[in-house]
Amino acid sequence: MTDEANIFIIIRQAALTISHQLLGIRVWIVGNGNLMQATKLGKWAVVTGATDGIGKAYAEELARRGFAIVLISRTQEKLDDVSKAIESKYNVETKTISADFGSVDIYPKIESGLAGLEIGVLVNNVGVSYSYPEFFLNIPDIDSFINSMININITSVCQVREISFSFMSKGVILNVASASGMYPVPLLTLYSSSKAFVDFFSRGLEAEYKSKGIIIQSVLPFYVTTKLSKIRRATLDIPTPERYVKAQLSTVGLQTQSNGYFPHAVMGWVTTALLPAKLLNKYVMSVGLSQRARYLKKQKQG
Repeated sequence: MTDEANIFIIIRQAALTISHQLLGIRVWIVGNGNLMQATKLGKWAVVTGATDGIGKAYAEELARRGFAIVLISRTQEKLDDVSKAIESKYNVETKTISADFGSVDIYPKIESGLAGLEIGVLVNNVGVSYSYPEFFLNIPDIDSFINSMININITSVCQVREISFSFMSKGVILNVASASGMYPVPLLTLYSSSKAFVDFFSRGLEAEYKSKGIIIQSVLPFYVTTKLSKIRRATLDIPTPERYVKAQLSTVGLQTQSNGYFPHAVMGWVTTALLPAKLLNKYVMSVGLSQRARYLKKQKQG
């Protein structure tokens, strides 16, 4: 290799390093929080899985930013409670739609409920995971489990987006996947695979619709203190839903695929760029086996 070629490679690597550092500063320090305002995108924000955890945090944060909120979840009583709290605290209009995403006949009802609304933001957050890590063929009531997870984690993302597109001339669609979709997670195999679908689907649609003024982002959180994670105590790397959502919204328009929160971005980089896939798979399997053993022991004692 010639000296000129070596110099070119050094310059190229330096340029890439600088560009990555500048992008990191732009995303995690400066942010893009001003984009997510009702005056810039449209009056209404639609949030699925909106009565608990991350979904509820999205609904509250978007209301704080001036959006009227459409809350979609399964239980009408919970929807009413969250709706009243948001209207009282943020002085914005709300609308509720009760829908069980485990079923596939709910979408005409959702479409009717959204008709005529100026939708600026859609948060596809509804999701379901395993009760505990388990070998695929040992999952209790496996046929029902498969259908439910596909309907909730995959079909909902496709169907709700299709409905919202018809009411959205410009705006933002956030699909909450999971860091579990960034690489295979044994003993949570179906969940991991379903979230990988959400990630790939989102990135493909982002390329298709970016020129039409619609931003689509794949959101890939690690652990957050929610019922889904079964973690109650927040730490630096396990934020509350409120802290996570506030950080994540600042990345919209800057990243097509985002872990949403700086410590999670570091974890995502380490697990996908630094650790060999074989080592990562072995580690994740060992963690899953440990969690499975604790769960089964507790069930036996109970």
